[in-house]
Amino acid sequence: MYLALLLARAAQAQDLPPDTTLIVYTGQLTGAYSAGGVNRTLLSTAHTATFTRGEHVGLPLSGSFIYGKQDRLLNERELLLNATPYYRLNRFRFYGIGGFERSNLRGIDHRVQLGAGPGWAFYSDSLGREISVSNLLIRESTNFQDGSQRVTARNSARLKIAYSHSTITLSALTYYQPSLSDFGDYRFSNLTTLALKLTRHLALNFTYNYTHETRVIEGRFNDNTNVTLGVSYATNK
Repeated sequence: MYLALLLARAAQAQDLPPDTTLIVYTGQLTGAYSAGGVNRTLLSTAHTATFTRGEHVGLPLSGSFIYGKQDRLLNERELLLNATPYYRLNRFRFYGIGGFERSNLRGIDHRVQLGAGPGWAFYSDSLGREISVSNLLIRESTNFQDGSQRVTARNSARLKIAYSHSTITLSALTYYQPSLSDFGDYRFSNLTTLALKLTRHLALNFTYNYTHETRVIEGRFNDNTNVTLGVSYATNK
C-alpha cells in the first residue's frame, strides 16, 4: 500500500504506445517484538501491483495485513484488499473501486465496497508528481463482530497529492466519506507515505495511516492511528 514509489514508476506509462503493458510491483514487510514490562508482537506487510495498458487504462491492486498481540492477547488483525481500475484522458479520470476489509481494532467482521465516479487532475507530470481530486458513489455493506449489519450508500471524496525529488517521494491520500442517508455517519482517513530510495529496487518507507469513523460498535474506538517504518522492494516489467 506504499504508493509513493508506485506513483513515481507508474507515471512512466503516461507516454507509452497504446499496445504497451507495464507491470509494477511493490512489497513491504515490517515487524516488531518486545518483552519485559509489556510483551508485544507486531507483523505488518503491504503489497501493490499495477497493470497499465498504454496511456489510458490501468488496474491498481493493493493489499495489506497487520497482526499484533499485546501481553499474548490479540489486538490487531487488519486485512484490506482494494482494486481501483481507471481510465485516463488528459486531465480527466474515471475510477471504479472494489474493496474488502476486516478489522479487529474497529470490530469489523467484514466490509465490502463497490463504486465508481469521475476525477480530475489539476497538475501531473512525467515524474509522477500530481494533485488531483475524485468523487465516487459507493455502496457499502458492513458486518460487525457483535452480529449487527449496516448497508449504506456513501459519497467518497478523495484528495491525492504526490511529489518526488531526487531519491525522495511523498504520497498523501485523504478521504471523506459521508453516508448519503445520514451525513452524521461519516468516515475520514489519511494515508501518507514518505519514501527514501536506497537502491534501484529498495527504499526506506515511513507510513502514517489515520482513520476516524463516527459509528463503531461498543468497546471500540472512533479513531485509529498506525505508524510504520520499514524497507520496501519494488520492481517493474
